[in-house]
Amino acid sequence: MLDTEPIYKAAWQGAAAKCGYVLSDETYSQLLGRSRADAEQVLMEEFGSLFPLNVFRSACQECETSAFTASPLPKKRGLDDLLALLDARHIPKAVATSTVRQKALQLLSSTGLLDRFDVVTTGEEVANGKPSPDIFLLAAQRLGIGHSDCLVLEDSELGVIAAHRAEMQVYLVPDIKAPSELVTRLASGTFNSLAAVAMHLERVLIK
Repeated sequence: MLDTEPIYKAAWQGAAAKCGYVLSDETYSQLLGRSRADAEQVLMEEFGSLFPLNVFRSACQECETSAFTASPLPKKRGLDDLLALLDARHIPKAVATSTVRQKALQLLSSTGLLDRFDVVTTGEEVANGKPSPDIFLLAAQRLGIGHSDCLVLEDSELGVIAAHRAEMQVYLVPDIKAPSELVTRLASGTFNSLAAVAMHLERVLIK
């Protein structure tokens, strides 16, 4: 919903550089959609036991805070139209994000999106992060909707896999990483923007 991925990428790569390590684009792409804890585990496996995780965390927090407070976060194209369409048809909505709850609520609140959703489910509320289906199943439970009646919008490969494992329909809206053939097959549809999703749903919901 928010164009945060370039910010996170720059922050994590900058923090790694401060620790004397190079976080390549290829390695960073493995972090997309993961909880922070799972992403840090990937870094430890990549860089080894000598990687100064605590120093990295501090540097990363500093980089993220500076970036997120520098200017208002842009919404992704078509988001407002999509939410208006769902509101007009009284369709319940949930956020299911790997971001920690405090930061997720802060970002949603600062962009005026918090009150647009019935449920916010975050990474630390489930035992297993994406690609496990836990976070989507919890969101559906809180909405009071059967998982087979849910539609997930995802921008990460791990998120698509998680939604598929939850037996939910999923639309892929790729962000900074082009989707693999496997993930494209798992998705019920692939769209280049939320605006395209809104146009598609409008046609579907009219039927």
